[in-house]
Amino acid sequence: MKTQIKICGLSTEASIDAAVEAGATHVGLVHFEKSPRHVSLERAQQLRGYAGDRIKTVLLLVNADPKLTGKVIADIKPDVLQFHGSETPDWVKLVRDKSGLEIWKAVGVRDRAGLAKTDRYVGAVDRLLFDAPAKALPGGTGTSFDWSLLAGHQHQVDWGLAGGLDPDNVSDALTATHAPLVDVSSGVESAPGVKQVDRIAAFCQAVREFDASLR
Repeated sequence: MKTQIKICGLSTEASIDAAVEAGATHVGLVHFEKSPRHVSLERAQQLRGYAGDRIKTVLLLVNADPKLTGKVIADIKPDVLQFHGSETPDWVKLVRDKSGLEIWKAVGVRDRAGLAKTDRYVGAVDRLLFDAPAKALPGGTGTSFDWSLLAGHQHQVDWGLAGGLDPDNVSDALTATHAPLVDVSSGVESAPGVKQVDRIAAFCQAVREFDASLR
């Protein structure tokens, strides 16, 4: 099975081209002012238009209010809306039901008890993204978590793996988890928010080499 690849935190047309050319399946745009990868709604709209139908566009929000959430959906029209804060299952399900969009929810994984609690999002989201626990920022910190926590977990909804992934460790992460989707941000950067074309290519190549090894 071909692993899906999301390159998150993009802010330039060149980085979108790099993701497309490398074979990624999704690009992520972050609208969260505290993040070094933040893009304004106007810029997100431009990048969404540039990506077009070449690749799926994910718009990431963190604890956005209903007005902002509605504006993002109406103006940017992302393929996927990703929530990366403390949003409740009821709220994300409401957005999903009203918008018809594909909805993802990122959740921090600290221990097995916390992992079990993510089941409350089943029926409310289309995909769960398992990430490192939030620190000063909710994501994009380059920190991984103990992948063995996912061993034996009975996934009841599509899911993906995030947190500290890079071209050098993504194969190990896939070997440990067999995640159907991997999500990288800081691991393909030269500085916070500055994507490197060669690292995007290397990350995607490492994933495809892992896929090929299973055939």
